[in-house]
Amino acid sequence: MMNKYDSTKDTYDHIRNVRNLLNRIIRELQIRLYNHDASKLENPEKEIFDIYTPKLEETTYGSLEYHKNITEMKIALDHHYANNRHHPEYFDNGIEGMNLIDLIEMVCDWKAASLRHADGDVRRSIDINKERFKYSNRLHSILNNTVDFLEE
Repeated sequence: MMNKYDSTKDTYDHIRNVRNLLNRIIRELQIRLYNHDASKLENPEKEIFDIYTPKLEETTYGSLEYHKNITEMKIALDHHYANNRHHPEYFDNGIEGMNLIDLIEMVCDWKAASLRHADGDVRRSIDINKERFKYSNRLHSILNNTVDFLEE
C-alpha cells in the first residue's frame, strides 16, 4: 500500500507558525531594547542613582559596602523594581513569575552591570543570585550558558 500523504504543506505551516511566534518574541525584545531602565532617567530614581552609581562602581557586588549602598537606595530601587519586569523583585513570586523574555533581559542586565564594577564578574553575580532568588541548578546553568553565548 502506497502512502499518499505529503508532509510538505504541514511542514510549511509549521515553519510559518514558528516564524510568527519568533517574530512576536523579537518584537518584544526590540521594545525592551529601547525601553530598558528608562525609569532610571526619572525621579525618584535619577536623583538617587546620580549619588550612588559612582559609589556602587567602586564596590564588590554582594559585599557589605554594596548592601549598605543598596539599603540607602531603597526609595529608588523600590520604584525601579516596580516598573521593570526584568527584575525578580517585580513579581510577587520572584523569578518564578518571569518569562523567558524577562530572563533574557535580566541576564543581559546582569552582564552589563558587571562591566560597571571595577571587579565585576557576571558569573559570580549568577552564583550569588542563585541563593538570593532561590533558583534551580538548571536555571543557574542556563544563565551561565547564556553568558557563554554573550561572551563569544
